[in-house]
Amino acid sequence: MSGARLGRAARRGVALLLGLLGSLALGWAGAWLVPLPARLGAAPSPALLDAEGEVLHVALAPDERWRLPSALSRTDPRYLHALMVVEDARFRWHPGVDPVAVLRAAAGNLRAGEVTSGASTLTMQLVRMVEPRPRTLRSKAIEALRAVQLELRFSKDELLELYLTFLPFGGNLEGVETASWALFGHSAAQLTDAEIALLLAIPQDPNGRRLGEGRRAALRAARAHIAGRLGAAGALEGPPEAVLADLARTPLPEVARPLPRMVPHLAAARLRGAGALRVPTTIHRGLQARVERVVANLQRDAAENNVHNVAVVVMDHGDGAVRALVGGFDFAADTPAGQVPAFGVPRSPGSTLKPLLYAQAISAGQLLPEQLRLDVPARFGSYAPRNFDDRYDGLVRVEEALSRSLNVPFINLLHDVGLEPFLGLLRRAGVRSLDPRPGRYGLSAIVGGLELSPLEVAAVYGALAREGRARPPRIDPAEDGALGEILVDPGAAYLTRRALRLRDRPDFPSRRALADLPDGLAWKTGTSFGHRDAWAVGMGPTAVVVVWLGNLDQRPSRWLLGSEAAAPLLFDVLEAIGEGRAAPEPPPADLSEVSVCAMSGHLPGPACPQQARALALAARVPPERCPFHQHVEIDVETGEERLPTCRDGRPTRVEAVVELPEALRRWLADQGRAPAPRPPLAPGCAAVGQAGPPQISAPPAGEVVLLLPGVPADRQELPLEASGGAPPLEWYVDGALVARADADGRAWWAPRAGLHELLVVDARGRTDRRRVEVRAPPATTDLRGAGGP
Repeated sequence: MSGARLGRAARRGVALLLGLLGSLALGWAGAWLVPLPARLGAAPSPALLDAEGEVLHVALAPDERWRLPSALSRTDPRYLHALMVVEDARFRWHPGVDPVAVLRAAAGNLRAGEVTSGASTLTMQLVRMVEPRPRTLRSKAIEALRAVQLELRFSKDELLELYLTFLPFGGNLEGVETASWALFGHSAAQLTDAEIALLLAIPQDPNGRRLGEGRRAALRAARAHIAGRLGAAGALEGPPEAVLADLARTPLPEVARPLPRMVPHLAAARLRGAGALRVPTTIHRGLQARVERVVANLQRDAAENNVHNVAVVVMDHGDGAVRALVGGFDFAADTPAGQVPAFGVPRSPGSTLKPLLYAQAISAGQLLPEQLRLDVPARFGSYAPRNFDDRYDGLVRVEEALSRSLNVPFINLLHDVGLEPFLGLLRRAGVRSLDPRPGRYGLSAIVGGLELSPLEVAAVYGALAREGRARPPRIDPAEDGALGEILVDPGAAYLTRRALRLRDRPDFPSRRALADLPDGLAWKTGTSFGHRDAWAVGMGPTAVVVVWLGNLDQRPSRWLLGSEAAAPLLFDVLEAIGEGRAAPEPPPADLSEVSVCAMSGHLPGPACPQQARALALAARVPPERCPFHQHVEIDVETGEERLPTCRDGRPTRVEAVVELPEALRRWLADQGRAPAPRPPLAPGCAAVGQAGPPQISAPPAGEVVLLLPGVPADRQELPLEASGGAPPLEWYVDGALVARADADGRAWWAPRAGLHELLVVDARGRTDRRRVEVRAPPATTDLRGAGGP
């Protein structure tokens, strides 16, 4: 060949090569410059996930389709292999268009004289899903070009995930994951041969083969055909004949199942504007399903009693993870505030905070569980608390007062501990709903005079179940689950749980036998003022369960009693989640046994006739000795009490007497059960050092006394009461002596309108003062219409 010819050939070759490279460059540039199909960016259905990553709740995608994103890691590998066998065996190596499939399809169509098969790859099918066109040769060419573009822009795994996400299954169902939940009620992570065959058959004709009457025979035949192809390719488990025989016995799903819609109140809160396609939670799917069934069983009874809202929190007290959460009865029902997540709404907690105060007092060295506390009507300024049943014991052990949920002993205890330290402890426990304004709360806080949400109540009890350590409930697995600060000592938390395990108590559900209750369960109920809230909280071996019932619009119902409405639901939930019996709990190391007075529960004094053993914090035992038992010297001849200063050589004997608090003596006297008086002092003896100075207890500080209308002022009397002091007590009003009182410290005064100064003086000259305002009734007051029939 001449040199000229070689030169021309070389130039043509270079030109051809440059043209080819230019075409490739132009194609590559076009792949990046031409916009991708818009629907590839369509948002999928937002999904709330359980602790294992499985779907709990699905919402419609913005384009009104059910479309869960599909990930290869969460799709059965056998399905992926079967998909390649049936739809695109060379997916992993072709560039979007399979030349081998094109030639095979062309030859087959020529032999048949008509179009009998196509050559669409998975990538081309994806193009058709997101950019549908009429089935023409021109459309086929565009699909091929789009497929090459997608292959240049995405990896093979990314393309396969897009394909699995947009795969149509008829109607508005899209994606393998969505179809698996709709057809089988579970994810696509593990599929049977029959399920794989069905998931491959429906997308080949999604509207013609979707579930429904009139299509079942065609769908069954298509499933069998797909299974036959898979069997021939060795893509099924076991011998093909056995698989096909099993397939023939496997019925088709009757109808599409509803997609998961569990935890609807949490989903409404977390999926709205979450920005994430898959929102993880700590919820345990099985526990959630069981709790939702238990709550649904109560809905009818609650509605019949005009109660429409409920909340249940199940929290693992080991790590603070919320395992089940119910925010209402029926999210879709037309009930008042039915879609509001009640588990996050602050409500009056009734008596449910008493255990925390009890533990706080023990931890501060102010209390032993066996100690006796006053349980008599009391007044704190204008606040006059009462027990729920308006009954009083006079004296009651604090452990029993907690178990029976008595109000007055715990209001007295809050007065001793201090309101601000208690509110501070609540905040440290994770309570965020408290009003920060000073003076917002009073002593009624311990009986429901503030508001906490069910999740916040779970935080409080989680600390008591977790040896006194704070750790707020967490729903997001990414939240910090580390233990927080120590709220109360482990021994104080243990003694609190011990008190809440006592069974002989008013809030024990009447419909349950004692034998049915797990041994390790500690529980507390609560009812708010006016029957607006019913609570029950349980602490088991692994979980804290909080139950609330009420109406979020504040409507009351007489049915709303913690012991009768909430407690049965609590025990049903505990039974449903398997929170059963536990091994006996040993006392923690910070507790030790101490000797106490068998009657009073205080450290024994020299006059205590009997002692007992009690558990106490070794480092913080309340130092006060028994205030009830005292030794006195009795004159052998007269039976009068004599003091060392006035013994005068007379023979005496030592006796132990029980000295009751003045408030208790007065209450017993009002009940017609006046206690036996202390032996009288012998003439010439003065009670030196026997009691502290007098303290005015009535009228309370800051109280405004309103005279009764229609009754002359000189016929109205106001009780004057004081505790302590050496009797007799003298009472002065504005400097004038008005009364003398015996040992019980009570006197009477006929008040008149104005501002007055009260003064009480005991036998030793010690005093206490108080100002009191007395107001006349309004001149227009008319009681004739009062009282009613």
